[in-house]
Amino acid sequence: QVQLVESGGGLVQAGDSLRLSCAASGRTFSNYAMGWFRQAPGKEREFVAVISGIGTRINYADSVKGRFTISRNDAKNTVYLQMNSLKPEDTAVYYCAADSYYRLDPRGYGYWGQGTQVTVSS
Repeated sequence: QVQLVESGGGLVQAGDSLRLSCAASGRTFSNYAMGWFRQAPGKEREFVAVISGIGTRINYADSVKGRFTISRNDAKNTVYLQMNSLKPEDTAVYYCAADSYYRLDPRGYGYWGQGTQVTVSS
């Protein structure tokens, strides 16, 4: 069993930064790939970033590459998403997810948090 809780979202202006956190409970956190996904109103949930269980493999969506950074601290059972140079189009509910396999497709993830709202004003 893996339980995930996101935090760190909020209301910011374009160009500002936020750091999202995903706290995981469970004894196998370090063995799981961890992903960040987002969903805007009326749109499908989309991939944002993923990091492998040992942190040596990372992928980003083209829309956030160069602006967002994913990292993990296994001692704290936490994965982070540092979000810089935020744009209004980044507005969405952000979810973290975990799975024993490294993948980019949200349909493949077995564990999900409840999400945290990020709103970026122009």
